[in-house]
Amino acid sequence: MLGTMSDPTVPIVATGPPSPTAWSTPPASERLRVAWQGRHESDYIFDFVTAVGWTLLTLGTYGLYVFYQLVRRSRDHNQRRWTLLDAATEFAWEQSKAKGLTEELRPNFEQISARTRDLGQLATEFRDPVLWVVLSVVSFGVAQYVGWILLDSDLVKHEAAERAIEDELAAIYSRLGRPIPREVQTPIKGEHNTVGRVIATFASCGLYGLWWLHDLMVEGNAHFERNWQFEDELARASQSLLAA
Repeated sequence: MLGTMSDPTVPIVATGPPSPTAWSTPPASERLRVAWQGRHESDYIFDFVTAVGWTLLTLGTYGLYVFYQLVRRSRDHNQRRWTLLDAATEFAWEQSKAKGLTEELRPNFEQISARTRDLGQLATEFRDPVLWVVLSVVSFGVAQYVGWILLDSDLVKHEAAERAIEDELAAIYSRLGRPIPREVQTPIKGEHNTVGRVIATFASCGLYGLWWLHDLMVEGNAHFERNWQFEDELARASQSLLAA
């Protein structure tokens, strides 16, 4: 279920027996598991040398596929992480209710709700990879640079929101008796110097664009790998709570 967690204080009141054909919403633990296991479908890892090599061999045609994957992986990763963190929050709320800790942990859940809305807003942005590739073709590549700028901005906003959510979830799970080990946190990525990069790209007749592309690939790869570490620990903690 995509979206922010509904207000936990409002109970869902059944109005009658469920229809035998009605779809039931999967439990939060199942949605968490599916989102966790779906990361290899969304989180595409680039090899810069391979990507550039194939682009040169195909006289630039493969570069369109690279741009497609940059946009696609950003969109799909954002949606998957939104689903995963929302499901983990709902599951933690259920566990908090069972342990009588809802009032104590309510401030943590409220902080998560605010940050989850930030992730939700990113999912509504115009990031269709096919259309962005078409725009790049018809604009003779100009749209690709615009896309790169937006992808960098998306990553900065996404990382800031999810880091805050992860911190709150770690505090909640610790109180539930299942601490989530955290790796040493690196500083949150800052935005590129867009003006400087554009000037350098045009001044070098496009050569600096290769370095810009390298940064987009490597920063995205590193972001995914950091996410996977937290997701694995989150999944273990959730499975432990579910089995208790």
